[in-house]
Amino acid sequence: MLLRIFTEPQQGASYDTLLRVAKATEEYGFDAFFRSDHYLKMGDVSGLPGPSDAWITLAGLARETRRIRLGTLVTAATFRLPGPLAISVANVDQMSGGRVELGLGTGWFEEEHTAYGIPFPSLGERFDRLEEQLQIVTGLWETPTGKSFSFRGEYYRLEDSPALPKPAQPRPPVIIGGVGAKRTPRLAARYADEYNVPFNGLRETKAAYERVRAACEQGGRSCQSMTFSAAQVVCCGRDDAEIARRAEAIGRKVDELRQNGLAGTPSEVVEKIGRFREIGAQRMYLQVLDLDDLDHLELIASEVLPQM
Repeated sequence: MLLRIFTEPQQGASYDTLLRVAKATEEYGFDAFFRSDHYLKMGDVSGLPGPSDAWITLAGLARETRRIRLGTLVTAATFRLPGPLAISVANVDQMSGGRVELGLGTGWFEEEHTAYGIPFPSLGERFDRLEEQLQIVTGLWETPTGKSFSFRGEYYRLEDSPALPKPAQPRPPVIIGGVGAKRTPRLAARYADEYNVPFNGLRETKAAYERVRAACEQGGRSCQSMTFSAAQVVCCGRDDAEIARRAEAIGRKVDELRQNGLAGTPSEVVEKIGRFREIGAQRMYLQVLDLDDLDHLELIASEVLPQM
């Protein structure tokens, strides 16, 4: 089981804050640093200094780190045109020496679209656009150098694209997440290297994994070629007082976090992660909400990570 650090910068984080967390992620031995892709805060927080662009900040982190994987969980297909998105991700992959992963989804937070003038079509159209974007982004990366790429869909058209630049990796891994029962499993089986279930319980996560495995089999794909992962908020402390302090810092109740996340002592967190491993999870994204508490990361690295 690989442990990855997952951050939510729209809740309030400067680039310098993200850099400190990313460097700690690398120093303490975690597998990856991921961030959300949002332009508006959620809930009763200040959100200061304001949103940061996911791929601009990841570009900076690509030059400041050496080992950890970097990516989004997940980029909204509504935010960027697929051609420029493929270019941005390829650029950051080159800048990192081949350590980038692209999580891509429909987009769901209508208020951030309204706040920044981004069109927010119906869910059906967002899924249609996502599928075309997946075809285009992967098609551009996989087109041999010297060849061109063309695409004609309902929403996007590309004519004789040189399909440049190329990423450092043959194709950066693509992550698709969510618990949709129909289109999500089909898209994951066709395009994803990793399928992620965010913030759901064991029963729901297991059922979602089974739907994706079934879609892989129906599409003639080996389930062994798919990585399965989950994301959970983490709140770890050496004793009840430390757990309560960390829960209060992120505006959550300890009992609720124990029920809906990875809250507790290191041994409790290890046991809870183990339950996800038993249903097939191979990676766990630890949602860290207090980005100033680097001691939290150190505790997890010293007492949870070695048992994974």
